[in-house]
Amino acid sequence: MNVQPVPPKKTPRLSAVDLARGAALVAMAIYHFTWDLEFFGYTDPGMTAHGGWKLFARCIASSFLFLVGFSLFLAHVNGVRWRSFSWRLAMVAGAALAISAVTYFAVPGGFIFFGILHQIALASVLGLAFLRVPAVVTILAAAAVIAAPFFLRSPFFDHAAFWWVGLSSVNPRSNDYVPLFPWFGAVLLGLASAKIAYGTGLLERLAPYTPGSWAKPVLFASKHSLAFYLIHQPVLIACIWLFSQIVPAQVETREVQFLKSCQTSCEELRDTEFCTAYCVCMLDSIQAEGALDKLFTGGQNNELQTKIGDFAAICTAQTDENMLEGGTP
Repeated sequence: MNVQPVPPKKTPRLSAVDLARGAALVAMAIYHFTWDLEFFGYTDPGMTAHGGWKLFARCIASSFLFLVGFSLFLAHVNGVRWRSFSWRLAMVAGAALAISAVTYFAVPGGFIFFGILHQIALASVLGLAFLRVPAVVTILAAAAVIAAPFFLRSPFFDHAAFWWVGLSSVNPRSNDYVPLFPWFGAVLLGLASAKIAYGTGLLERLAPYTPGSWAKPVLFASKHSLAFYLIHQPVLIACIWLFSQIVPAQVETREVQFLKSCQTSCEELRDTEFCTAYCVCMLDSIQAEGALDKLFTGGQNNELQTKIGDFAAICTAQTDENMLEGGTP
């Protein structure tokens, strides 16, 4: 009697995962809409780069990458499906290159040379090496990747050729910077979580879940996530640009924009009185260097970033000293 081999257990498409990805897309659109308002001058400069908005952005990026790892395991748990993997990788990598090309000419000061799509493409390849690795080992690897920037930063990585690694002494300027370290850690955590869910039977328990009709737009966006990612920003920018032709934003000088952005960033760590004096000191130092325009046009380099770091140290010490002496900060 012939015994037929038992086919490997398939993992069905999970609506819960699609719904989570769709929610991340909605959150991303909300953040980008707010960023666009800031770009056109309708909100304070630097608002989306600090405080709650900064945390919001990091949570969105982390959730996307977590789901990349989770989905990678689901798609290839029974062996790498090279054809579908290669096709998806080509689409993501091609979109990443297109984003780089467009932003290089459109916003040279915030050129996206290694954003989230670049990270997804690289992480998808590297993640294959962890498909058969035990979950606990994958979690330990994730912890090491996330911790690396706290211990391994070095001027050796300051050259532009190594910026994608994420271990340079100063982060380069970009509108979307998602380097290998620490962000690959989120992908590994997604992989490990999928392994645990698979091994404990959680995936089978989630399979029957089907959200109501209210979720159809979100699920549709999730199933076409790459197209949504590429299309939503041009649409948002076009809408805000049209609005700006009717109700223009109040124009502020670069000096005022710098002071507002500096104040917002500084007040995450120090009190208002200190930050007001500190930011004036920083503005005076940067203007004396003739570098204010470069901050806004993207003409920065490692030398200028080092000087700005020096200015920050000098202004911090000077402001603290003045305040301790009871004089005018």
